[in-house]
Amino acid sequence: MANTHNVSEFIFLGLSPNQEVQRVCFVVFLLLYTAIVLGNFLIVLTVMTSRSLGSPMYFFLSYLSFVEICYSSTTAPKLISDLLAERKAISLWGCMTQLFFIHFFGGTEIFLLTVMAYDRYVAICKPLNYTTIMNRQVCAVLVGIAWVGGFVHSFAQILLIFHLPFCGPNVIDHYFCDLLPLLKLACSDTFRIGLLIVANGGTLSVISFVVLLAFYFVSFFFIFCCFCHSAVDKMVAVFYTVVTPLLNPKAMKRLWIRT
Repeated sequence: MANTHNVSEFIFLGLSPNQEVQRVCFVVFLLLYTAIVLGNFLIVLTVMTSRSLGSPMYFFLSYLSFVEICYSSTTAPKLISDLLAERKAISLWGCMTQLFFIHFFGGTEIFLLTVMAYDRYVAICKPLNYTTIMNRQVCAVLVGIAWVGGFVHSFAQILLIFHLPFCGPNVIDHYFCDLLPLLKLACSDTFRIGLLIVANGGTLSVISFVVLLAFYFVSFFFIFCCFCHSAVDKMVAVFYTVVTPLLNPKAMKRLWIRT
């Protein structure tokens, strides 16, 4: 990288140049980040220590909360500290590291959400086989796949941006290292690399969205069928408890007295 980069650090413009706004944002984001960490840590701790929360849904939820903590921690601490700093700088390697973990934890979170949708699909559509299908080993494998998927996604993204030459300027109009602002600072043609980056992230997002939509659509369709079945049962009950007795004068009399 030393042979292709004249830039050793990047400067963030941040959220606002106004000092008063930065102080307000410091308090707000500090409170928000504290709430995110404490809230998600409490979820992880509760699931780990409670025997009654041993179902796959809470198992996945604990990992999702852990990923949320990690994902927020890749950008929030730097953002909060920079709000009180006059010079908002990050080294080249620090920028690449932040970029990698943003996409790593972000990709893992997307895969975990897809896994959780599959878990709900099995619970709703195959309730009798739910414990057999979603056993502990399967849940562990699905979580592992989510971590591997996030790593592969992030590694592909960082591999595309890693060898781009950065000759200057080094000012990023953002508060953390992201792909598109870095592409604007590269000293070479980034059209093809930009397409590959968008294709990588876009493919992950579209496939996950389609899978989520499919699982929830099937689940909602199943619930709708159950609702319709329940509605039919009510109509049949009305028929044999009200309509049929009305055809019999004695039953009609008993119905009237009961009413």
